[in-house]
Amino acid sequence: MRILLATWGSYGDVNPYLGLAVALKARGHEPVLATLATVRATAEAAGIEFHPAGPDANPDDRELIRRVMDPRKGGEYLLDQVLFPAVPRWYEELDAAAEGVEAIVSHTVTYPAPLVAERRGLPWVSGVLSPVSFFSVHDFPVFPHAAGRGPISRTPWVNRLLLKLVHRMAARWQQPVHDLRARLGLPATRQAPLFEGQFSPHGTLAMYPAVLGGPQPDWPPHVTRTGAIFHDAPNGADHLPPELEAFLAAGPPPVVFTLGTSAVGAPGAFYQESLEAVLRLGVRAVLLIGRFPDNRPAGRLPEEVFVADSVRHSLLFPRAAVVVHQGGAGTVAQALRAGRPQLVVPHAHDQPDHAWRLTRLGVAEMLAPKRYTASRVAEQLGRLLSEPGYDRRAAAVATEVQAERGAEAACEALEALGR
Repeated sequence: MRILLATWGSYGDVNPYLGLAVALKARGHEPVLATLATVRATAEAAGIEFHPAGPDANPDDRELIRRVMDPRKGGEYLLDQVLFPAVPRWYEELDAAAEGVEAIVSHTVTYPAPLVAERRGLPWVSGVLSPVSFFSVHDFPVFPHAAGRGPISRTPWVNRLLLKLVHRMAARWQQPVHDLRARLGLPATRQAPLFEGQFSPHGTLAMYPAVLGGPQPDWPPHVTRTGAIFHDAPNGADHLPPELEAFLAAGPPPVVFTLGTSAVGAPGAFYQESLEAVLRLGVRAVLLIGRFPDNRPAGRLPEEVFVADSVRHSLLFPRAAVVVHQGGAGTVAQALRAGRPQLVVPHAHDQPDHAWRLTRLGVAEMLAPKRYTASRVAEQLGRLLSEPGYDRRAAAVATEVQAERGAEAACEALEALGR
């Protein structure tokens, strides 16, 4: 079966779809990946047919990253200025990529993908990488402005009112999708692309660790909880750099600090404060500074601190004492699978919700970026390092995550479409 996989975003959004593509190919299918042009080399190195699609986004544009990762306005900027204005051209790109396919898998933000499927008469399955995307009134998400405080309400009827307000606020942003439907001659719909309109009547793949949240009464029908799907090989490396391997072998497990592939472009004082925190505690550390050399803390670093750009999380995280990260979907899944305690520093989008869910599991603490100072980091790391309950709970959760059949379960759900 020839299947189009449409996604867009950071590597936390791309890797699950790339992992699914690799699994589909291994089972004899013909996956086609359509996403950011910057992913072409990675996809083709994995032997996956690639088509560029979606808004152009330079991963090195720090001003763009700063705007998108703003905790209060980042979501609005991303939707109103980046994603929805690109819908007409994005549709044409996805439609071209869909030539000859028998099914489509969409992503939460690939808004034109359902229209391509509908106009071509193709079955499609929606993909979800985070519980927040369901907007369940029974398991209400934590929005960025409430990071660190948990859900605004835990009462379903109150949450319904709040969700109606969010719908009204977002209505204008989504108009390009409704306009495109009209131009394509598709029937008008009251379903909002950002909310219920993202879910396919053919089924939805919940491609995140099941421990983050269970099924809710208001979920769409036909949800398959696959668990997380992994694919993490920066630069094609299947091992850690020799220098990092030597560092890890030379002492006790370090604290690993990372901001993923998006927030790393707007780190603020994260790396400098992290360095000062580990110096206060007298522990070893690995700082993953991404593709931005100026993220490296100023001055000469002690031997107990190692700095790298990007390495495979699946190889490094299991060897960490604690993982400090931004709370992105991909990083969360890797940290849970590694079974290590976490300190989550959520910036925007789904990150505050992930942070809340991780603390609810008892495997993490959270700290807002604006409160990220060496003294607070040292205090919270001290608890994570000294209280055995964090290790115990993280190990128990890891057992559940490692037992999930992510890519295999997703492949089986897609194969059922062709029967």
